[in-house]
Amino acid sequence: MAHPLHHAESSARKFGGVPSDYQAVHDWFDASKEHLALFTHRAMRHHAQGLFEAERVFGLTLTNSAGREIPVRWIGEQHVREDCQGRIPSMADWLRRIQPEPWMANGHIDRHSGDEPCGDPRAAWASEVAAGRTVLGLKDWMAARATQATQGA
Repeated sequence: MAHPLHHAESSARKFGGVPSDYQAVHDWFDASKEHLALFTHRAMRHHAQGLFEAERVFGLTLTNSAGREIPVRWIGEQHVREDCQGRIPSMADWLRRIQPEPWMANGHIDRHSGDEPCGDPRAAWASEVAAGRTVLGLKDWMAARATQATQGA
């Protein structure tokens, strides 16, 4: 299918009601086209996990204009099957086909230098408590350190 409207029309034929009853669900599945207008955009939501995410976004069911309660998962399954040759892939089916690039695997931890705490200050506070340099609780110690930094500046 080329457009979420076509999926919505298909839903209306299958479940009753009118296409606008289903448009928001189908728009959500295809929202990643905003970033990449190739079929590979489907890796974002066209899989089993995407079906359950749609339920979290839209609720377990929607009531169409004919008064019929339709499971959102059915609507999502219809969308994914129409776009993926009748199957519902897993997220792993998509992810294992990503071609690894060097930038994807070169994570690093920024090393902090200096006396000011960076991130979680508990290690520095625990060290000062152990050395007998403070008896303050963590919150009070952090406030005192902030005051010292302000006065030193």
